[in-house]
Amino acid sequence: MNEPTYLSRRGLLWLTAVAAAAAACGDTGDDAGPPEATVPAPSPTFTDPTATLSGDLKILLWSHFVPSHDEWFDPFAKSWGQQAGVNVTVDHINNTEIVARTAAEIQARQGHDLIQYIAPLSQFEPSVVDLKDVAEEAGKRHGEQLALCVKSSQNPATGKHYAYSPGWVPDPGDYRKSLWESVGLANGPTSWEDLLRGGAEIKKSKNIQMGLGMSQEIDSNMAGRALMWSYGASIQNQDEQVVINSPETVAAVEFMQRLFKDTMTNEVFSWNPASNNQGLIAGQMSYILNSISAWRTAQEANPEVADDIYFTPALKGPKAALAAQHVMYNWIVPSHARNVDAAKEFLLHYTANWASATYHSKLYDLPAFPALVPQLSSWLDKDPFGAQPANKLTVLKNAIEWSTNIGYPGPANTAEGEVFATFVIPNMFAKAARGELSPEQAVADAERQIKPIFDKWRRRGLVGGA
Repeated sequence: MNEPTYLSRRGLLWLTAVAAAAAACGDTGDDAGPPEATVPAPSPTFTDPTATLSGDLKILLWSHFVPSHDEWFDPFAKSWGQQAGVNVTVDHINNTEIVARTAAEIQARQGHDLIQYIAPLSQFEPSVVDLKDVAEEAGKRHGEQLALCVKSSQNPATGKHYAYSPGWVPDPGDYRKSLWESVGLANGPTSWEDLLRGGAEIKKSKNIQMGLGMSQEIDSNMAGRALMWSYGASIQNQDEQVVINSPETVAAVEFMQRLFKDTMTNEVFSWNPASNNQGLIAGQMSYILNSISAWRTAQEANPEVADDIYFTPALKGPKAALAAQHVMYNWIVPSHARNVDAAKEFLLHYTANWASATYHSKLYDLPAFPALVPQLSSWLDKDPFGAQPANKLTVLKNAIEWSTNIGYPGPANTAEGEVFATFVIPNMFAKAARGELSPEQAVADAERQIKPIFDKWRRRGLVGGA
């Protein structure tokens, strides 16, 4: 049963607090705004396409959580079109709408030539162009692509690159330093047990909750998988066999029951992707599992809170310390696309300018080809966009070491893509946390949903293993 979406009284207070903070920042009598960058933007590069291009190129992508990215991207894409002889149009929609929009366009066999999503779109493999040539050409030009991005865009069972992944975003913990200092953890939690103990003390003494969602949205998907992996649990094994019904998964669900009871409230069952961000910015969250975008927003909307927000790497569990990528860029070219050549050439141009994407996303978008952003280490050591202290983002320098792909320890195959898109994992945790099912029952229920998905795709030859 799906939980209805509603705006609770606490949720309304969050939004009111965010608006009030933003208004307070704007009502200073001077032109208050985002911190001025301390280093100049990278200069754009242009490489002549390998073929003569013409016609229209229609691009669909999300409305970025860091608005300055889209302010850069749209004119950047259109400028490339002017140089390449292509009429480029760019449409942005909310990330929650992209999967349904993609499915509708594929069914209608018309729409955009190039579509971007922030998680693997492997479930659309039968209906998209193989982008292996783009990935290989980018590798020739820029060096080896991160394995994390390869595993999130290429199906080893078929060899097809159902998507192209030029970049990704880590998923650190975002915590309020002053709150965690009050419970003896000035550097934030380092383990899931720390999170439970410290989060419970903060909620009891300060009435400030934590924010790990268990709803049908992307952050809840990521949080649930990170907790499972920390216990040594997973949906599939490395041979792409379903192994979710295990003592390790049950233990992870039992832990989430305790975590919810002691540190959270019912809002987490109906959150959207912005909810935990809004709560953190408004000062109503002690810890969330997210990217740096909430903090970037707080730099403008609530600077006092922004300065109190710090970041942790993946939390340690009984078996591991892993986080899913927060965002994994998947660019797809649907089979119905009318300008495949232009789509591929644009992707190569976009990749070559990834330093600009990182800069204009305020270090949100990290490269799949590390050589493209040689400035990244120095930017993380000394944030160009007003971090207090300036080295706040150094925790991201080794993020690739504690980040993994959807589908770990296997690939982000078509079955994993469908399980992700249908929110089986956050629903599993929610059913147990609400007391609708026991942990054992919730895990068994998830297995009953997942096995037919794997069987369906395996029969079509799109999932490995016997």
